[in-house]
Amino acid sequence: MLLGNGSGPDLHGTPYTRDWYLSLRGMLGEGACRQLGFYAIPEDFVLSVVIPVYNEKRTIRDILARVRAVPVRKEIVIVEDCSRDGTIEILKEIETEAAAWNDPLNRLAVHYHPRNRGKGAAVRTGFAKATGDAVIIQDADLEYDPEEIPRLLQPIVEGEADAVFGSRFLGDQPHRVLYFWHYLANKVLTTLSNCFTNLNLTDMETCYKLFKKSVLDDIGPKLRQDRFGIEPELTARVARRRYRVFEMSISYHGRTYEEGKKIGLKDGFQALWCIVRYGLYD
Repeated sequence: MLLGNGSGPDLHGTPYTRDWYLSLRGMLGEGACRQLGFYAIPEDFVLSVVIPVYNEKRTIRDILARVRAVPVRKEIVIVEDCSRDGTIEILKEIETEAAAWNDPLNRLAVHYHPRNRGKGAAVRTGFAKATGDAVIIQDADLEYDPEEIPRLLQPIVEGEADAVFGSRFLGDQPHRVLYFWHYLANKVLTTLSNCFTNLNLTDMETCYKLFKKSVLDDIGPKLRQDRFGIEPELTARVARRRYRVFEMSISYHGRTYEEGKKIGLKDGFQALWCIVRYGLYD
C-alpha cells in the first residue's frame, strides 16, 4: 500500500506512520480503520524478514523488490543455501547494488551456506542473524505476497499476539487451485499437529510465520530441523510455551513442480515424525 509514484518510500506519507494513521482515523473512524487493517507502527520498530533461498534465480529479484516495497522499516536477511542455478551470482550483484540503495526503510544482509543444508537450516541461520523487533519467514518464490505482511504484523505491534500464522485456508483470499493430495496431506498434518499442541490452526505448514523477537530468543537456540520439519517444530515449541498464537487469512499463489516446487513425499513423512517428536518432548 504505497503512496505517491512508487519510486521509493516517502517518509512523510508512508503508510503505517502515526500521522498517516491519525489522518485516516479522523476521516474514517477507529472502527473502520481496524476493519481495513489501518494502524500505526512505532517509528523505531524494525521487522526482520528472513528469506531462505535455494535455486531461485528466476524469482529472487522480484521477491526482493516486493519485500522492499512493503512500507515498514525492515531488515532483510537472505540466507543462500548453496544454490546451483546461478542464484549466488545474482545475490552477489544485489549486494553490490544495495550499497547504493540509500533506502531508509530497508537494509540488506546476505549470508551464504557453504553447502546445501535445507530450508530449516537456512531459517535457523536467519533467525540467529535477525535483530529486529519481530521476525517473519518469507519464501524466495512468489507463492506468498509480501503486501500482506503489514496486516499480519498488526496483532504483534498492538501487543495482542506473540506469534502470527498466515493461513492459506482461512477466509476468502485468492488461492491458486493445484494439487488435491497436497491439500489433503496438509489437512492431515495440521490436524495431527493440533492434537499434540492443543492449538486449532488451519494451516500449520504455512510459510508465513511471524514472531516477536523475544519468542525466537527463547526457542531459537533449541531448533534442530534442517528441512521442512522446521514448520511443525516451530509450531510445537511455540505451543509448549503457551505463547499467544493468532492466525490470519492470506492469499496463496502456489507453483507446480515444473515451476520449481520442492517439497515432496519424503518431507511429509518427516513432518509426521516431527509432529510426534516435538509434540511429546521439548
